Amino acid sequence: MLPQDHPPIPRPRVGVLLVNLGTPDAPSPAAVRRYLKEFLWDRRVVEIPRAVWWPILNGIILNTRPKKSAHAYGQVWSEDGSPLAAITKAQSAALQDRLGGEVMVSWAMRYGNPALGAELQRMKDAGCERILVAPLYPQYSAATTATAIDALGAQLGQMRWQPAIRTLPPYYDDPAHIEALRAEAARQLQALAFTPEVLLLSFHGMPDRTLHLGDPYHCHCQKTGRLLAQALAGEFPDLRIEVTFQSRFGRAKWLEPATDTVLAAEGAKGTMRLAIAAPGFSADCLETREELAIRGKEQFVEAGGEDFAALDCLNASDAGMAMLEVLVRRELAGWI
Repeated sequence: MLPQDHPPIPRPRVGVLLVNLGTPDAPSPAAVRRYLKEFLWDRRVVEIPRAVWWPILNGIILNTRPKKSAHAYGQVWSEDGSPLAAITKAQSAALQDRLGGEVMVSWAMRYGNPALGAELQRMKDAGCERILVAPLYPQYSAATTATAIDALGAQLGQMRWQPAIRTLPPYYDDPAHIEALRAEAARQLQALAFTPEVLLLSFHGMPDRTLHLGDPYHCHCQKTGRLLAQALAGEFPDLRIEVTFQSRFGRAKWLEPATDTVLAAEGAKGTMRLAIAAPGFSADCLETREELAIRGKEQFVEAGGEDFAALDCLNASDAGMAMLEVLVRRELAGWI
């Protein structure tokens, strides 16, 4: 028996921590500035010498970009907060329902709140001695997956009693992932009031140099795009599917072709009906709801196009959650 003055010990549990990129706490310039300062100071995100990057970030970007980004967030913000936070929370709740009480499921952000380190500590305090950390990035990149694992390591370095840790591998070509993408894309395409001639698969861009430094992200995106196109070919034989990259920033060369350039080119050359999907995002966010759905439509229509649709990400859909359950149960083998 424990002595009477022994601190309480929670029942040992298994935990799953879903991790996504991050979001400001509010659609205000001040909140966006705090978020961008944390995000853009990460050496994994911006691989420029600190002495060069510091005056650019603090003297220019953090004084100009927050107001513009706050306006963009304001266009997609809801009572539940930013789309990314609201959807990741919903994914966590849905996965909890699927896994049952045997597992504690929670969620966190790499940048902003709830912070990854704080949430990991909360789960450990609740008795989770074994935790699967699941970065929700289908395609691996140092600027996404690796920096989440960096934050995980930093938190573990502060803990006297560390939980046992597993991490979810990239799942860009996993059959369960491709099938979920196919099912959701097919369902949404069939529900449109028009028949698209082109489907763009828009992935988040990265500087071109990352490819040559050995980051597999570009290859992972291309394989996801190829497998998804093959999976959709039977139902949509006349649909032309192209892979593009969005969210260019700065003067450096980024992965191509660029989504905005392709949208304008398609409209200019006579494509009248176009749909766009974002299979690199596990949840809708600013980059899908504002950059693609709002600005993307403007770019396509202004160039001469007519019908445009931005498809939802997997989010907490039945197909998306079935896929996530398969992946998580696989990684929990032997623990539950």
